[in-house]
Amino acid sequence: MKSGDSTTIDVPHHEASGGGASKGKGAILTVPARQEKGGMRRGMAIIDLVLRIGAVVSALAAAATMGTSDQNLPFFTQFFQFEASYDDMPSFQFFLIAMSLVAGYLVLSVPFSIVSIVRPHASGIRLLLLILDVVALTLATSAAGAATAIVYLAHNGNSSSNWLAICNQFGDFCQTVSGAVVASFVTVVTFMFLILLSAVALRKH
Repeated sequence: MKSGDSTTIDVPHHEASGGGASKGKGAILTVPARQEKGGMRRGMAIIDLVLRIGAVVSALAAAATMGTSDQNLPFFTQFFQFEASYDDMPSFQFFLIAMSLVAGYLVLSVPFSIVSIVRPHASGIRLLLLILDVVALTLATSAAGAATAIVYLAHNGNSSSNWLAICNQFGDFCQTVSGAVVASFVTVVTFMFLILLSAVALRKH
């Protein structure tokens, strides 16, 4: 065969049920179902990675904001200094520890999410992430709920238990811890989407 010759491949036509040959019909190529599902799972794995990185940012922001929430009032006496700090309240201490653990877990889970993109049919990794995400969601929700209760009391007080509202004096402190709580709830919502995405991905296996 010369280099300039063209090669023609004849595709045989299937006969119709009535015995006549189909004319002028091109071959129809169909994508295998497994390949199509693999592309869908890879797309969901990419979304999972983006959400996971966003959750890392929000969890780290919540922990760092809470850890830097100290405020000293400009007036103090010889024996007393008016200070508000997260470590004065066990709920805020628990919040800092819990969100730090959640952020650490999210950082460690990013490589597994990348593996899910490379191997979209690996259901074991997706199942492992689903279980660990549920545990992390529980921890983040409990920390956010505990801190929210203290922030509410700091803003409004409680006359029945003689809890005084301190945000009139420690405005910067209250604003900072409130921002930390908001960031923690962003992490909680992101975990909900991650768990839903993992459940859908496992269902399609």
